[in-house]
Amino acid sequence: MPGGEALRDSVKTTHRILKLKPWSLAAFMVALAGLCAAVALRELLGCLGATVYFATFLPAVLLASLLAGVPAGACAALLAVPIVWWAFIPPQFEFSPLTLADYNSFTIYLLGSTLLIWFAQLCREAITALQRVESSEEF
Repeated sequence: MPGGEALRDSVKTTHRILKLKPWSLAAFMVALAGLCAAVALRELLGCLGATVYFATFLPAVLLASLLAGVPAGACAALLAVPIVWWAFIPPQFEFSPLTLADYNSFTIYLLGSTLLIWFAQLCREAITALQRVESSEEF
């Protein structure tokens, strides 16, 4: 099968995604590193005048979920809420009362994060299934 060899090669190169165990310390460190990068990028965007609260955190949640699994992605998603509330919603660096618009932003972010985590889990399961097929040589 001509396409089977390309598929087999792609599985061999992408299996590295599954090296981190979902509940390991390394997995949560990946989530924390992604959050740190998202905060730094969000601060840079803030200096440029952008007021998007969660735009940099969504890719961090997706990457944490893809690389480290659902627990790390959920941890990154949930930790982003108090980070944004404390660091980026005026007045900055204090927990002030939230407005209805803030609650709506949090809700939309958490719903989007849930979809990204689910998508990442489906990708991880697909990679696992492809590895099983490859190891059984059923191409």
